[in-house]
Amino acid sequence: MFAAENAAIPGAKVGGIGDVVRDIPPALAAEGCDVSIIIPAYGQFHLTEDAVLLQTLPVSFMEQTVDVSVYERFSENCLGVSYYVLHADLFAACGAGNVYCNDPDHEPFATDATKFSLFSVAALRVLQSGVIGSIDVLHLHDWHASLAAVLLKFAPEFSDLTDIRTVYSIHNLAMQGIRPLAKHPSSLESWYPTLQYDKQMLVDPRWDDCINPMAAAIRLCDQVHTVSPTYAREIQVPNDATRGFHGGEGLEVDLQNAAKSSRLVGIINGTVYEDKESLSMDWPVLINRVYTRINGWVDDTAAVRDIDTLAIQRVKNWINAPAPRHVLSSVGRLTDQKMALMLHQLDDGRTTLEYLLDTINNDGVFILLASGSKELEDSCQKIAAKRSNFLFLNRFDAEIAEWLYANGHLFLMPSSFEPCGISQMMAMRYGQPCLAHGVGGLRDTIKDNIDGFLFSGISQDSQASHFVERLEEILIQRTNNPREYQLVSDVAQRKRFTWKTSAKAYIDQLYS
Repeated sequence: MFAAENAAIPGAKVGGIGDVVRDIPPALAAEGCDVSIIIPAYGQFHLTEDAVLLQTLPVSFMEQTVDVSVYERFSENCLGVSYYVLHADLFAACGAGNVYCNDPDHEPFATDATKFSLFSVAALRVLQSGVIGSIDVLHLHDWHASLAAVLLKFAPEFSDLTDIRTVYSIHNLAMQGIRPLAKHPSSLESWYPTLQYDKQMLVDPRWDDCINPMAAAIRLCDQVHTVSPTYAREIQVPNDATRGFHGGEGLEVDLQNAAKSSRLVGIINGTVYEDKESLSMDWPVLINRVYTRINGWVDDTAAVRDIDTLAIQRVKNWINAPAPRHVLSSVGRLTDQKMALMLHQLDDGRTTLEYLLDTINNDGVFILLASGSKELEDSCQKIAAKRSNFLFLNRFDAEIAEWLYANGHLFLMPSSFEPCGISQMMAMRYGQPCLAHGVGGLRDTIKDNIDGFLFSGISQDSQASHFVERLEEILIQRTNNPREYQLVSDVAQRKRFTWKTSAKAYIDQLYS
């Protein structure tokens, strides 16, 4: 596997792709596969005591020879899974340990695209060197690794690798890594100046002077994989802003072609079910733990933020208040994907979030643990300042996340689109039902009125309206028919999405 992230290596995870690259290899190993994962070292992940230098390879890149060092991690305790990191100065282009760079809007992906174009050619050189043994399948994750498919197809120096079966996984279709074909320092012909390529296999469907790495991999790989079956169907349809629908993000024709040739497969992600001590706790214990935790944030920060001060005061006020009847929770990134419906303005001028806070009123609270877009953070902070039943924790904190999964009464996940989603699985395993938008992996993992609740709509207006209508129905059910609601909770807790199931599907539908 070639990937940008691997959560098995501390610090090498930014998003869900890191979790998948951490969790699916051991499950594949349990089914008899030998799995090797290669990621860049980003100037940091080769410097640990367990990192062993295997070799240094000369790699031709941008009319230069770049020395790329190959390190193995965790070699003492690998059971069918091997972990490798590649070191070159360019992989730390934005500072040691930074997986991604934030390029200006007028140069999107420029630094990362150059960095990952080196990664693709260097990782293929590692395969050629034989240092990790023979390979049957090359599994490329997201656009960061997609140029390896281009090189396998068009670079004669890799002709000895063309018998390897190639699989391409789409984790985030909205990020495609588009760059110019030529006439720019961060362009295909600058990275690989001698490459003789078929433009139509690489070009973006909308801009014929640009390479679209994701489109190229979809066209060139033997199998294309998305992380849920429903999402695999949705992305064959064009986006439709008028009805709030996110589909193929401009690549729907390529995805239709992949489906017609039986190359497009949707396989739901799994999650890890561990036997661990119960995290269930009474409200006073939960809120005191949260209070201690967020006070620690302030103690560890030189400059105290208003948003944290507000959160501390809110929790302090809750400590001596009666336990709320309804505890609504949500954990995730603050992006348009996750928050557009929550901050959508309803006919009465309130946002959906304000409406739901008014709906639960004195009977409930909503706790949101999230960070991301500064604009969305500011919007949530403004609402939190005015609504005493809303706690906005503007960080990612894994421990608080687990407490919320384990102790909320209803988990909210109104994503505009969702390739798979993991938060709903995490909440369900603790017996917290979810209210979610019936799209993508949310539809594949939640059965309406059986182990959770779904809403839908033909426009953003109707989606937001149905969201709050469904919320009102659920709160009435939980108040008036607690036994019925408990049945939904029990079914959610018994449901299992295992990596073992996913691994079997990978082998049967992607690798064989």
